[in-house]
Amino acid sequence: MTAEEPPADGPGIVAIVGSTGTGKTELSLGLAEAIRRRGGEAEIVNADAMQLYRGMDIGTAKLPPSEWRGIPHHLFDVLDVTDEATVAWYQPEARRIVDGIRGRGATPILVGGSGLYVSSVVFDFRFPGTDPAVRARLEAELAAVGPGMLYRRLREVDPESARRIGSTNGRRIVRALEVAEITGEPVSGALPDEPQPWRPLTLIGLAAPREQLVRRLDERVERMWRDGLLDEVERLRTLGLERGVTASRAIGYAQALGELRGELGRAEAIAQTQQLTRRYARRQVSWFKRYPGIHWLDYDRADLVAAALDRL
Repeated sequence: MTAEEPPADGPGIVAIVGSTGTGKTELSLGLAEAIRRRGGEAEIVNADAMQLYRGMDIGTAKLPPSEWRGIPHHLFDVLDVTDEATVAWYQPEARRIVDGIRGRGATPILVGGSGLYVSSVVFDFRFPGTDPAVRARLEAELAAVGPGMLYRRLREVDPESARRIGSTNGRRIVRALEVAEITGEPVSGALPDEPQPWRPLTLIGLAAPREQLVRRLDERVERMWRDGLLDEVERLRTLGLERGVTASRAIGYAQALGELRGELGRAEAIAQTQQLTRRYARRQVSWFKRYPGIHWLDYDRADLVAAALDRL
């Protein structure tokens, strides 16, 4: 069976999405247990780009295997910090796993806040290819002049992608410019206004009032430092974190590296991480609001698992 050949009558995909800090992990576990109580089976598939990395635990709020409650988990801790995480790699791998779960008669629960990663699995669209020469030229320009000039160019050719990516993520800016150059189309067009599900799909989004979410996110960042993020990053440095194209730029990890190198003070590193996390959460909400047919649920409702189960 290939990723393009759906298993007959397998359960549909359940995708739990929303901004960081809304409790997606806890809901995925509760929902999987509820499906089991109804006589079914469920397995969880990661759709958080940073939780793909081994050793990146505290800064990603990754659940340790000891707390998986006997539920199979997939695509956690599958990359080294020196590897580059790309949607082009993730999509076929995740789809292969999803169809394997469906083929076993179980429900795949895709959970995470990386919008493009979620979309690559649940919607029927394909990513443009790459051109090594164009990519190398743009990366050389990024190294020479930084992301600012490239970002201004991206705003002219693909303002929607520029808004989503932001002005500091050089790697994603380069990719968006590469797509625009080799296809003549903006990368934002990869997700059409009315995307079609790749497999039968239930979308559940967790929503939180902005003021509550900001407080939760700020407290979460402070807790990361208390729980030993600096020690975790110091260990990852010995494994090549600073050479990692993706991992070294992760929110929180980049700031912890800055503190360890003496470029940022503790308070500055925490404040910068909080600011970037809040900005990232806004982008996540904007992304997931585009999803047709999504069931939005309040993150703190007492009957959250039952309400999610009712949507299946």
